[in-house]
Amino acid sequence: MIDSHCHLDHEPLISDLDDILKRSKNIGIKKILTICTSLKSFESILKIILADKIIYGTFGIHPHEVDNNHVSKNTILTKVNNEKIIGIGETGLDFYYNNSKKEKQIDSFKKHIEASIDSNLPLIVHSRNAEEETYNTLDYYKGDKPKILMHCFTGSYSFFKEMEKLNSYFSASGIITFKNSKDLQDTFAKIPNDKLLVETDSPFLAPIPMRGKKNEPSFIKYTVQKLSELKNINISEMSDITTNNFEKLFFNK
Repeated sequence: MIDSHCHLDHEPLISDLDDILKRSKNIGIKKILTICTSLKSFESILKIILADKIIYGTFGIHPHEVDNNHVSKNTILTKVNNEKIIGIGETGLDFYYNNSKKEKQIDSFKKHIEASIDSNLPLIVHSRNAEEETYNTLDYYKGDKPKILMHCFTGSYSFFKEMEKLNSYFSASGIITFKNSKDLQDTFAKIPNDKLLVETDSPFLAPIPMRGKKNEPSFIKYTVQKLSELKNINISEMSDITTNNFEKLFFNK
């Protein structure tokens, strides 16, 4: 298994990193991708990726953070010049909270997309209450064929069908285990197996049966289990599918 999206720089994960890694390895996790959200978080990530060979990182500015974290395309390209920094993001659009101005979010998103194209690194996309704007922004660059990963995908079925046109990958989080997520479960049941990844987004969004606890990478097994049920295949096969998809997207394997 591979946790394709977590935040090891957040508490309580960072102060318990040794035990987090032990529990992760005990359930068969082969890689963990810890995600950057701001310039400050990147400083922590550069240290965390040295803690163990299974940990990799990204560089990006979360849409909540763009008002206070302005970066140019060249800055992004400089930050990802590291063999253990394997993706760009998370970036994207969040018009639910509007913690940053819409215009600045879109401008930052475009810079990340262009850096992803120039570096040939996958783009990790956050989209909330912004399906049309997210698709339109990415569609503008479709001729450059960016590698797109829709992180913690909770979008509508119609949004999935639009993003599928851009050859996107879709990552399932613990949300698919929630009882009130029937529509999302139905959508993931229809997403092609070769476009599926899994993530915890820890320390957030702990899956059932761990709801109420701080999430961690080892909880990925519950999301894999639920996804295997939705696809009517065994857990081992789903683990292999999502692992292979991660390796293909991030390492061209």
